[in-house]
Amino acid sequence: MQTHTIDEITQVPAQLERDTARGEPVIVTRAGEPLYMTVPLGKGLDPKAVRLELAVNLFDREQISLGLAARIAGIPLSEMLDLCAQRKIAVVRYSAEELDTELQYADGLALRR
Repeated sequence: MQTHTIDEITQVPAQLERDTARGEPVIVTRAGEPLYMTVPLGKGLDPKAVRLELAVNLFDREQISLGLAARIAGIPLSEMLDLCAQRKIAVVRYSAEELDTELQYADGLALRR
């Protein structure tokens, strides 16, 4: 996998295209941090399916938000919610502390009745 800085890409933009056309994924960085990645798509690959799988995988790994996943996939948020449900991917994610706080709140509501 190739890595280029944003400055390199700005100075020689054709290099990104050449690397990707050769089948090399390329990560472009700014100040040492990944900014974006190109993914070569071979013949016969469905770009929409690739975008969808990438978006779902990144969301499932908690690398991106559900909204960004929907934008990457090119589908409405409601469809992304349905897709996650079909794949049994949780869309509401609580840390242990957040869950404890919510349960305490729910207990407090129950006691008020």
